[in-house]
Amino acid sequence: MARPKKDRRICRLPGTCRFGPLDDGPYGVAIMTVEELEAIRQIDLEGLSQEDCAARMNVARTTAQSIYNSAREKLARCVVDGLELRIEGGSYRVCGGAGCTGCPVPAQVAKLNDKETSHMKIAVTYENGQIYQHFGHSKQFKVYTVEGGKVTDAQVVDTNGSGHGALAGFLSGYQVDTLICGGIGGGAQMALAEAGIKLYGGVTGDADAAVEALLAGTLQYQPDITCNHHGEGHQCGHHHGEGHQCGHGSCHE
Repeated sequence: MARPKKDRRICRLPGTCRFGPLDDGPYGVAIMTVEELEAIRQIDLEGLSQEDCAARMNVARTTAQSIYNSAREKLARCVVDGLELRIEGGSYRVCGGAGCTGCPVPAQVAKLNDKETSHMKIAVTYENGQIYQHFGHSKQFKVYTVEGGKVTDAQVVDTNGSGHGALAGFLSGYQVDTLICGGIGGGAQMALAEAGIKLYGGVTGDADAAVEALLAGTLQYQPDITCNHHGEGHQCGHHHGEGHQCGHGSCHE
């Protein structure tokens, strides 16, 4: 029986996901995974050793070496053969700035006052007891009622197919005023803000523990979090030519 592939920890998602020749002629495509780009960023840009890169990505050194070598080979093919380079897919999770030694992504600690914790409705993107890492695709939320700084009730609710911006209205229907999640796109963040729902994104791990940490003033979260896809699905829009800018493309969930 094959061993399950372990998600590689990355510190950030790419803002630019597609590079190519200036002309519109036919050319081949090389696909670089998000964790391969992360290895290039850490080793070639930050100057880390393969051993340090492996520690950051939470993989064995030999795995980090294999990821890095694959990425370098793809870069060479693009430059030498004039291929288009696309960065997408893989098997990874975004660290969110919490618990990652040397992580360049800043984490903040949530601090609530007594007035805020006197009565709250907290929703957490939920899957099998864990914080689900993609807000727009979340099939369930766990909704916690807080009175006097203590959880007095909790229930798991199905989204019934609601997605993306519609989830803000779904949460409002449960009188939710606070959301804890993993990754979330800009469009959904705007919808939550308009609904008056406070966001704590970039959080991983056990859902119940995250709520307790929030109430205790120890929850680490990523204030500038964006979409946090697990491998397949992370793609950006694209513009050919000078600058190769693509923003975050389809990452609006």
